[in-house]
Amino acid sequence: MKIMSLVGARPQFIKEAVLQEHFIKNDIQEVLVHSGQHYDYDMSDVFFKVLGMRKPDYNLNVGSGSYRKYLVPQ
Repeated sequence: MKIMSLVGARPQFIKEAVLQEHFIKNDIQEVLVHSGQHYDYDMSDVFFKVLGMRKPDYNLNVGSGSYRKYLVPQ
């Protein structure tokens, strides 16, 4: 089985840490995607370190700019 997980906010990181343990124990392949909505160490990278999570396979680097940046053509 192969699963893709998407994380981006504090509650998702905490849930993902538990899920990663389950996936490893049950030989489930996971692709981890980080939205990149928080680019500050204290709002993102710290969770990977403190919770012992592996680094994401992909980072979308969406940042935290105005929603118009993503919806309105430039």
